[in-house]
Amino acid sequence: MRKTVVIDVVGLSTNLLEHLPFLKAYTQQRHLATVKPMLPALTTSVQSTYLTGQWPSEHGIVGNGWYDRTDAEVKFWKQSNKLVDAPKIWDRARKLDPSFTVSQMCWWYNMYANVDYSLTPRPNYLSDGRKVPDCYTTPASLRDLLTEKLGKFPLFNYWGPTASIKSSQWIADASIITDQLYNPTLTFIYLPHLDYCLQKFGQDPVRNAKELSEIDAVCKQLITYYQQQQCDPIVLSEYGITNVNNPIHLNRILRQEGLLTLRVENGLELLDAGASKAFAVADHQIAHIYINDPSCYKQVRNLLEKVPGVQQVLDREGKRQHQLHHGRAGDLVVVADANSWFTYYYWLDDAKAPDFARIVDIFRKPGYDPVEMFMNPADPFIKLKAAGKLLKKKLGFRYLMNVIPLDATLIKGSHGRLEENPLYHPVVISPNPVSKTELLATDVYEVIWNQLTGK
Repeated sequence: MRKTVVIDVVGLSTNLLEHLPFLKAYTQQRHLATVKPMLPALTTSVQSTYLTGQWPSEHGIVGNGWYDRTDAEVKFWKQSNKLVDAPKIWDRARKLDPSFTVSQMCWWYNMYANVDYSLTPRPNYLSDGRKVPDCYTTPASLRDLLTEKLGKFPLFNYWGPTASIKSSQWIADASIITDQLYNPTLTFIYLPHLDYCLQKFGQDPVRNAKELSEIDAVCKQLITYYQQQQCDPIVLSEYGITNVNNPIHLNRILRQEGLLTLRVENGLELLDAGASKAFAVADHQIAHIYINDPSCYKQVRNLLEKVPGVQQVLDREGKRQHQLHHGRAGDLVVVADANSWFTYYYWLDDAKAPDFARIVDIFRKPGYDPVEMFMNPADPFIKLKAAGKLLKKKLGFRYLMNVIPLDATLIKGSHGRLEENPLYHPVVISPNPVSKTELLATDVYEVIWNQLTGK
């Protein structure tokens, strides 16, 4: 099998290539195809489809999170590869070539995957409340080696208000070191950098010029290195990001209809998903609606169909048409229109918002929260306050980094729906010819396979 590298440049779409001189030149000498957006056009769902060649109805990854009906809990950004209910491309490769090896550098569902080498963010949560940056690797010794050479994984540059090129650069450097150590046959590399500026500021090439230049430089570093190893990487993306200006608070709408159940603890409101008649798990431009009381089904559907900014409400047949009919999916799936996206917000008074609403907490929030990329712009002293909290952390005191605003209108870009404009579709840049200029998401599996096998 041929040495193959797949670089996932998150948020890359054809309209951005004009602003990425190295990638543009690389593309002109290779084969470019767009990928027709799948539903949902979200990180974990798309990656799982690329790696298995199957739809969410088969591999089970219906979003970045979903409601666990057994535990009665909303679970986001879980990491176990056992959640993906389908064989991966490397399982097929091993059957043909016993010497085949694979490396996964920060693609999702990385923990306990049957890969040879891997890297994924995994902080240490200490008993005093501190969160210490770290990562999880296979083999375990790789973490110590990467940390020695590169420093600790830059967790706070990977997500949150201080997200920056440092995380993508660290992943790129770690990928090169791993390749030099083990020379895997197949390598997957995840570069999240464009996700930050495109969601924060939308499609604004002037405002995002610095970020575009930074990711182009990282791509140049990686591609140049692998070309020296006689390998032209495949460059691809999971989705394009489009401009939005209308956040929709589905849980507030359901609450006002008496369908949500809340607990009040220490004067703050917590969503009680298991006791609610119906609630939404919001995830960018889609939301899964879970209905615990079947008698409310028609009421909920009729209510959601009338919400301004909602383009589609998928019932059982609608989910089947979009290959989303899996037990983890909501009883209904709501899709936003081009200008809108869904928040997880359920409180009506910001004074009663839960304490985790104002911090970066991707696990406790019952939905995705892109506002975590901002510090509160309404507070002129917010950076000074953040510095004081960091000092507390360094001194070993408990602290709460409650600097995140509750203003969803700050977000200017989103994804997840079936974007119509091909300029904002995800791309595949392949060294080998591809079968057509517009691929289905399931076709990407074969693009990788053909590169790997030399077909």
